[in-house]
Amino acid sequence: MADLPAPPAPPHRPPASAHDLRGDAWLAGALLLGAVLSAALGSVVGLYGDDTTQGMQWALLYAAGLTAPLAVRRRYPELVAVAVAVVFIIGVSAHIPELYVGNIALFIAMYTVGAWVDDRRRALYVRVGIIVAMFVWLMVTTFQSATAPTDEGFSREGVFSPFVAFMLIQFLVNAAFFGGAYYMGDRAYTAALQRAALEERTRELEAEREVTAAQAVALDRVRIARELHDVVAHHVSAMGVQAGAARAVMDRDPDAARSALVGVEASARSALDELRHLLETLRTPDGEPPNASTVRLTGLAELVQHARDTGLPTTFAVVGEPVAVPDLIEVNVYRVAQEALTNARRHGGPDAAADVRLRYDGDAIELEVTNSGRLGPALRPGLGIVGMRERAAASGGILEAGPRPRGGFLVRLRVPLAERIEA
Repeated sequence: MADLPAPPAPPHRPPASAHDLRGDAWLAGALLLGAVLSAALGSVVGLYGDDTTQGMQWALLYAAGLTAPLAVRRRYPELVAVAVAVVFIIGVSAHIPELYVGNIALFIAMYTVGAWVDDRRRALYVRVGIIVAMFVWLMVTTFQSATAPTDEGFSREGVFSPFVAFMLIQFLVNAAFFGGAYYMGDRAYTAALQRAALEERTRELEAEREVTAAQAVALDRVRIARELHDVVAHHVSAMGVQAGAARAVMDRDPDAARSALVGVEASARSALDELRHLLETLRTPDGEPPNASTVRLTGLAELVQHARDTGLPTTFAVVGEPVAVPDLIEVNVYRVAQEALTNARRHGGPDAAADVRLRYDGDAIELEVTNSGRLGPALRPGLGIVGMRERAAASGGILEAGPRPRGGFLVRLRVPLAERIEA
């Protein structure tokens, strides 16, 4: 039986920071001072009349019981909420003359349960339990006040007496009080999760940006290396052949040597022109210099003639009706032909001859370069073949490169062309 996928991990709010915990301690201290002051003033005012609990020591104990747990409210939110609620009920039942800070402390404790407890079911149970306990206590005290044998306080005469109106206000205020604490706690928890998810996504995007930047740099390095190899290898190889020919005939045929040296000079100038164009491309922000590349398929005939001039007999044929080809494909096909002829001149031997065929096959363009030189041992693919494969991949084509059984080497590049839109 196949294993079932593990359920997703429940949401988890990031833990409180040291700054948050210090803030809780300061909040508890401030509320303690406020509770003591409120209790002292309430005692002077006589908040509960003659029923006010005597003795400041009880007010101090009540103030500490209400506020001290708030110092650890984010660490133990459920325990703090229950403790504050119990102390509040005891204090009000005992007529300790302090109501305002006690309500604030209870609101903060209820809010903290909703905002910081990751187990949402437990957070629900704790808050609902406190709310139910508070309303039961309120109903009990209301019943006791309604049945107490005294005429003090609000009048109880009539169905909707002042006493009933006061009790209804108490219930409505408490409903709004606890409902607000519940709602705001849930909203704070949801906002914290969203903020944490956003921060995590921001970190992921930053990491992806760094990876993308590194990949872009690597791709640029590969592209520059490929262009330099194609330009330098072709022209330097031709210069080497021409210089060797000049040295061989220098003594017996100065005119032939002079002609070979002229070819070396021409190859050097061509190499410098292409290198200058490459450097201009690299220095232009958008990667395209003002004088865009002139390397095109129309230059294959000149490339073949240059191969003949440097001692490699080469034939050239175009098969099919030429069609418009994207600039990228034109450049890549030209460079593959250039590299294939360079390899034929370098590795084919003195009797090597090459044949270049360019085919337009409707929905594709195909370049085939063969040479009839010696069949040497299997060679490790060099940078030239690697570059040709990269150009083929960049054009969306397929490259075939390898020795032929009857001798020589074959390079075949086939690139599909995008469908032309008919009018």
